[in-house]
Amino acid sequence: MPLPKIDETYFTNFLVNLLNVPSPTGFAEPAVAFVEKELSKYKQLRLSRTRKGALIAKWQVESKLPPVALTAHVDTLGAAVKEIKPNGRLKLSRIGGLQWNAVETEGVWVLASKGERIRGSALIDAASAHIYGAKGAETPRDEEHMEVRLDARTCSEKETRELGVCVGDCVAFDPRVEINNGFIRSRFLDDKACVALLVAAIKALTDAGLSPPRTAYFHISNYEEVGHGAAAGIPAEAAELLVVDMAVVGAGQESDEFHATLCVKDSGGVYHEGLNKKLRALAEKHNIPYKTDVYPFYGSDGESFWRAGGDIAVSLIGPGIDASHNYERAHMDGLNAAANWVTAYLLETE
Repeated sequence: MPLPKIDETYFTNFLVNLLNVPSPTGFAEPAVAFVEKELSKYKQLRLSRTRKGALIAKWQVESKLPPVALTAHVDTLGAAVKEIKPNGRLKLSRIGGLQWNAVETEGVWVLASKGERIRGSALIDAASAHIYGAKGAETPRDEEHMEVRLDARTCSEKETRELGVCVGDCVAFDPRVEINNGFIRSRFLDDKACVALLVAAIKALTDAGLSPPRTAYFHISNYEEVGHGAAAGIPAEAAELLVVDMAVVGAGQESDEFHATLCVKDSGGVYHEGLNKKLRALAEKHNIPYKTDVYPFYGSDGESFWRAGGDIAVSLIGPGIDASHNYERAHMDGLNAAANWVTAYLLETE
């Protein structure tokens, strides 16, 4: 039986809207709520939250087969206000593996804890070429030299505090979403693209009048970028965990933007060979274009679950994402391949 078709228009619209919801780790609640609202449309799902704020969607099926779980994360890179400088500008502390050079001159929202959110820009503290000359090019792009210039009338720490800004407030960088010739270009495709894939797979099965042959749990993680997202929240009764996260594209990698990828090993070690074989067989059975790869500087929610004592098989698949943790890009071919792989997995009876 052919796999149910993924609704690309639905997937794209949902993804673009999700990308435009600010959700750095620790401040991801608006994005979790956005996904929760969408999944509430599917009456077969039972929704709940973990104490840590992750979303669990349970598709319960009467079956003797053991349940499975799938996870993708909605939290992103970002920053927090580290210091309010004497000139009223903000010094930042990174959330996750943000690359400062990738966000220089980018627009930001400061989510002021005691006031309205405030627009601003991320700049080096030697930004003016007419003042600093060559020093601007030589200035390190790091936490010591990056700052937020607020689009508000403030020239002092006192005036910035009066706007409602406090140390610890969230700073969210613009995703800058564009769609061209099948490519989706945006920050934070890692891992909002994969959250959208899970939602699109649920829709595809629902529209086709299908359901998984076993109970399936969908875990929408909110602390992955700092290393402990799925350390808790995966139901103990699940026999397998399929992590859906980006595939690394670049020099020395097999992955590309036009395939899905099975990650065999990353910086935390190897994934479960038995589940890997099952996923390879599913891809070949359904003619899903895929590659296998090893990621040297990469960790996942599957590893955080294993480190916390999770005793189930874990594997990792995902679409190829170019320029990870930078200005990322994916292609609909790779996204469709990953979505079909998820759908095939959900329908598997063995």
